[in-house]
Amino acid sequence: MKRITAYIMILLSTFALVSCEAVEDRLDIGGFISADQLHITATPLIVDGKATNKIILNNSSPVLSSWDFGTGKTQKKTDTVLMVVPGESEIIFTGRNPDGSEISKTLTVNVEDMYFPVPLEWGFLTAGSEKEWEWDDTAPSVWGNGGYLGDLAPAWWTLQIGEINGQSANEGAGAKMILSLRGAQFTKVKSNGTTETGTFSFNMNSKTLKDDGSVWAKGKLTLKGTTVLNGISPNEGNAKVYEYDILTLDDQHMVLAYNTPGGGEGWFWIFKAAD
Repeated sequence: MKRITAYIMILLSTFALVSCEAVEDRLDIGGFISADQLHITATPLIVDGKATNKIILNNSSPVLSSWDFGTGKTQKKTDTVLMVVPGESEIIFTGRNPDGSEISKTLTVNVEDMYFPVPLEWGFLTAGSEKEWEWDDTAPSVWGNGGYLGDLAPAWWTLQIGEINGQSANEGAGAKMILSLRGAQFTKVKSNGTTETGTFSFNMNSKTLKDDGSVWAKGKLTLKGTTVLNGISPNEGNAKVYEYDILTLDDQHMVLAYNTPGGGEGWFWIFKAAD
């Protein structure tokens, strides 16, 4: 009996030792590293001796990956992404440790050559970081209706900047819109200081053609969460408008339009880059 008892005690001791070692192993697996210990790179692809807008991302650290490169995100350890503007841009890396904690580090890349094609509209809308837009005070009128597919600006009922507040309070003189590259953030700032925020996207493949097949609108601008200044459709009970035809978009000018459903009426917004 004493011998059997001794065997049992030995087995229990061995089991306890193995269990402790297993717990210690699990704790090691659930460890973490700090942001300073990250081994990550964002390297432009070199073509003809110049750093292009194609960036190679690589994470060789023991963490899960999330790369925010401004116009999008990727969760791959290694990936290739395109920057949409020349010059310096920031790429934000967020890593998730095995213990669930998160660490972050920002890398800067310098694009010398826009070798790989990207939509120029990103630069027009955001200037590569963020850009302010306001009503175009050089235009004969800044908002109103006209013929959809026929006109390119307000032609029937036309309003000046000073008349906009009668349609949408605090969205006339002194109001502005801020379009940011990172996260495609859209902020409407009213003249009384209040703000509305959302996001924007555009599709330059979604063109609107006239009856003769020529291009009337070069693309679509879509907002979520808010509208452009005075973004309403009066003949639909002042319904908010979230999708717009892009008639003009360059570094200084943006002209948008909207078609009242079921007819040939269009509404027009005339904006310029803020001074």
